[in-house]
Amino acid sequence: MPTFLVFSLWAPLAAFGDVAVGERRYSLERPGKSAVLGLVAAALGIDRTDEATLRALHDGYGLAVRVDTPGAPMTDFQTAQVPPARKGKRWATRRAELAEPELGTILSWREYRTDARFTVVLWPREKPPYSLERLEQALRQPVFTLYLGRKACPLGAPPAPWCVETSSLAEALGAYDDHWQPIIENNRIRQPKATKIAILYTDAEAVDWLGDGLKSHHRRARRDDVVNRQRWQFRLREEWVAHTVALGDSP
Repeated sequence: MPTFLVFSLWAPLAAFGDVAVGERRYSLERPGKSAVLGLVAAALGIDRTDEATLRALHDGYGLAVRVDTPGAPMTDFQTAQVPPARKGKRWATRRAELAEPELGTILSWREYRTDARFTVVLWPREKPPYSLERLEQALRQPVFTLYLGRKACPLGAPPAPWCVETSSLAEALGAYDDHWQPIIENNRIRQPKATKIAILYTDAEAVDWLGDGLKSHHRRARRDDVVNRQRWQFRLREEWVAHTVALGDSP
């Protein structure tokens, strides 16, 4: 039977970047593959400049994300100092911008999700760079601080990773729910209430072994597969959307 690594992601504030246009920074409703594996890379202590290792992470694991609680959107505004626009004038760095004698102020618009919770499943592909047990250990004792998006979004509870051997995604998620509940109760962690019917987004390869209670409905594409982390370039990834069985309420 296959082995899965399952863990939980919840934060009072979360942000999952969309295509950025101008001063507007939108947030999608759930973390994409680049966000999840970026968080795993931070737990492992992998620097953003290590393109080869980051690429191996993205290629080495399949991903499924269950939206337990979608949260609510929240908009925040931030100000920044910039020099006035000049024809033919460009600044190579932020430091060069701030060195200009005359600076103006612009307003940026940023979107967040409040009190959103997700359950993540990873499984190894043909050549994973690390074992699932190594990823589990890293998430329990991360090298870098873990954020659910921007640095203003630290986790509200430990991810509580757990490796489980089951025959399907449905069984892995059900086993993790049974494993996670005592952790919540024993540590008195306040979690947002789960929806009755959750939505699962999974890599296309997992469609044949979703298991009982999971039924795929349609395919979609999301631009969250890393091409170059330094230049923030991403390509489209195909995923399947499925509805899960009813979930119990969180405390």
